[in-house]
Amino acid sequence: MNIKRKLLCLLLTLIVVLTSCNLPDFNVETESGSESADKNDSVSNAACGNHTDTDDDGKCDVCDLSVIVYVDLYAINDLHGKLCTTDTNVGVEGLTTYLKNAMETDDHAVLLSSGDMWQGGAESNLTSGLIITDWMNELDFAAMTLGNHEFDWGEEKIEENATLAEFPLLAINVYDRATNERVEYCSPSVIVDLGYIQIGIIGAIGDCYSSISSDKTEDIYFKVGSELTNLIKNESERLRRIGADYIVYSVHDGYGRSSGSTVQIGSGAISSYYDLSLSEGYVDLVFEAHTHKNYVMVDSHGVYHIQGGGDNRGLSHVEVKINAANGNSGVNEAEYVSSSNYAALEEDEVVDKLLEKYSDDISKSNLVVGMNDNTRSSSEIKQLVAKLYYETGFAEWGDKYDIVLGGGFMSVRSPYSLPTGEVTYGLLNTLLPFDNQIVLCSIKGRDLKNKFLETNNDNYYIHLGEYGEQIKDQINDNDTYYVIVDTYSAFYAPNNLTVVAEYDPNIFARDLVADYISNGGWTAKK
Repeated sequence: MNIKRKLLCLLLTLIVVLTSCNLPDFNVETESGSESADKNDSVSNAACGNHTDTDDDGKCDVCDLSVIVYVDLYAINDLHGKLCTTDTNVGVEGLTTYLKNAMETDDHAVLLSSGDMWQGGAESNLTSGLIITDWMNELDFAAMTLGNHEFDWGEEKIEENATLAEFPLLAINVYDRATNERVEYCSPSVIVDLGYIQIGIIGAIGDCYSSISSDKTEDIYFKVGSELTNLIKNESERLRRIGADYIVYSVHDGYGRSSGSTVQIGSGAISSYYDLSLSEGYVDLVFEAHTHKNYVMVDSHGVYHIQGGGDNRGLSHVEVKINAANGNSGVNEAEYVSSSNYAALEEDEVVDKLLEKYSDDISKSNLVVGMNDNTRSSSEIKQLVAKLYYETGFAEWGDKYDIVLGGGFMSVRSPYSLPTGEVTYGLLNTLLPFDNQIVLCSIKGRDLKNKFLETNNDNYYIHLGEYGEQIKDQINDNDTYYVIVDTYSAFYAPNNLTVVAEYDPNIFARDLVADYISNGGWTAKK
């Protein structure tokens, strides 16, 4: 009878232990601590509320099972619409396969973006980003932080993409000027529920005003500096209160240099975009963007900062180890994954499906506009645009105004040069993706000299007309002169330009270059 009672007591004790942990079947780590084939097999149900790990050895104090959860975080930044592989850039065909494999083989994988996803590639430009948003839906992105180039087509296009997106657009610091409330198409954060671990993601855009045509931000403003820091801290505290175990900060801003290995970074180096006090328990990991650099950095509080280059040259990957019982966490691995790891993978059918879906919208991208007989550098393209601005403006308004020059701030995007051979409209759209309208502006002489004729800004290109050549050395500070620029230069307040007249709102720099090439402008005369 005593033996039966002892056996019964032992059985009851075992039932109590198993019930207190509320765990169904799972694998236990071996005595050597090695993991099973699936690194999260032993913790598939480890986050029941009754687990404890007071000695922080990674095992439940009661049942001795592992309470460690591994989470793989993948971040893409500054894709710039590079959907399709071309002679000059890597598309997302292999990247799709790489990420799908990662997501399908790991229930604890999270995919996010740190901004500038839409503007750049011809297919994306011609659909105002919708084709990229659809691609992100297919890959089950958890969130996308807004970047400065998301605003290139105005808020209306952001709202269209937000409606299509099956994930939230994040920007905790974008506010409506009229209401002083956060804009409705953005969320401050999102919690990703992995079943037993909750990952909080907070998104913000950096102080990127100078990278956005000011007419696109007339109705909104960004909270930056200490205001942004306070927003992040408050949101982090809120997320932790409602169950977030780990806080990821996705910011569209970043450090200005690449690094081939993990480096320690001082507070001064990142202070222009990141307040180090955020690393004092508010933020556990930072994914960065905007500067198109690739690096893995660790700040003085041990928080990792990582960026994955730009234009699909790579992505960021971080494996995080989280103790589901006591909340302790750390970075197991942080790496920049070069596109060489996925560019040659078997192409997933998703891209072809999207190209078919949007075929009517993107058909213009394959139109051959003409031939180019020599490689054209970024500088040569920008100088041509300045010349075409002048010629277009002079033809339109030259009979009423003495026009000095054409030009202004010029930007050519990746691949930054025009190769020899056939030129498609899609390639020109990629090189010159901005929808900045051509305008006639008035300007005072002192600003004409300081901002255009004598500027030290290497991004300003000008083409003097006949009248401009005659008077360039006789500019009077207080006299009024006329120039042809686009709306980016026109609305940049320090230029002190006043718009006098507007050209066709559907004609942009790339269209002028397309006509120029179509008429044999870059083909040697025989």
